Amino acid sequence: MIKGVWHFSFTVSNLEQSLAFYRDLLGLEVVHTQRQANPYTRRLVGYPDADLKVAMLRVPGTDPRPSGHFLELVEYVNPRGRPVDTATPNPGSAHLALVVDDIRAEYERLRAHGVKFRSEPVLITEGRNRGGYTVYLEDPDKITVELVQP
Repeated sequence: MIKGVWHFSFTVSNLEQSLAFYRDLLGLEVVHTQRQANPYTRRLVGYPDADLKVAMLRVPGTDPRPSGHFLELVEYVNPRGRPVDTATPNPGSAHLALVVDDIRAEYERLRAHGVKFRSEPVLITEGRNRGGYTVYLEDPDKITVELVQP
């Protein structure tokens, strides 16, 4: 029986670049970083020569249990991966939705830093979140991040 969520993970091309986005621009807090090039990790991921750089992050002021983080960023130093098409209609694509207080201010702030958005903030007109606002943006690997103002 499933008891909860440990974390979710994005594989990224450059951990430092992704940390500059998720930590420095979006404001997530780094809980822990590590290098994983050990027998256990190699068995887990199925690559006998795996070497990973990993960062675990959380929303500041929260302590997601049981792991203490909710987002894991992984860069495969070895084997190097290749970019995939992360467009939202493609099976296997994922996105992360983050709650904000003022979506228009965040949109303007991030846009001023060169973040690519799919649109301006959109009024939610249907469903349980009607009356809120939402917008999609892309991280450095073109992974979709959603901002939501309920």
